[in-house]
Amino acid sequence: MSSLRNRQRAASLRERQTENNAKRAAAGQVRAYLGSLPPDTRRHLQRLREVIRSAAPGAVDDFSYGIPAFKLDGRPLVWYAAWKRHSSLYPMTAAIRRAHAADLRGYETSKGTIRFPLTKPPPSALVRRLVKARIAELPKKART
Repeated sequence: MSSLRNRQRAASLRERQTENNAKRAAAGQVRAYLGSLPPDTRRHLQRLREVIRSAAPGAVDDFSYGIPAFKLDGRPLVWYAAWKRHSSLYPMTAAIRRAHAADLRGYETSKGTIRFPLTKPPPSALVRRLVKARIAELPKKART
């Protein structure tokens, strides 16, 4: 019995170490990504990142598809990226875009994406609402 418990503890420890290594690697990739941006673009994206984090304080950094992201409870929550003239927030489902259509007027959207021009800061209240709506979708997807 003791041998089984020791193997379980060792497996649990390895799992935690793997998770911690992945978190550190993702945080480093996010820092490198942000560091590669021009200063004004970097500030814009850092602001977007701060607002996302404030809306989802339990979310952790992730990096996939070559861009920064956040995971919540081990599941992808949102990705965000900087482009030449805008920043983008993904994935924003059709349901989220419909529910916030009035607030999204004036922002370019496409399937799964909302674009914020780099010429003005991303609207904090809107980004928070979008992220919270995305959080609300996660449990539904886990059950189906």
